[in-house]
Amino acid sequence: MNVWLIGATVLACGLLPCLYVCLRAPILDAIVALETASAVAALVLLLLAEGFRRPSYFALPIVLAALAFVGALLFVRFLGERSQ
Repeated sequence: MNVWLIGATVLACGLLPCLYVCLRAPILDAIVALETASAVAALVLLLLAEGFRRPSYFALPIVLAALAFVGALLFVRFLGERSQ
């Protein structure tokens, strides 16, 4: 086990508070927690790719970061239409 994998494990534990907020908080707070969780998940995947020394694994966190942002924007847009 190297430093990269230890860092990924510590950051992965940081996803638990985001999960709690997503389940228990009001909808706008849950969206913020979802965005935070996607950023942390992308960092965890980057650290795992470096820890396992697999350069091909670096594409997944980049795609995750881009799609999570777009997905959150779409979610907020549909949520706004529904609340009006």
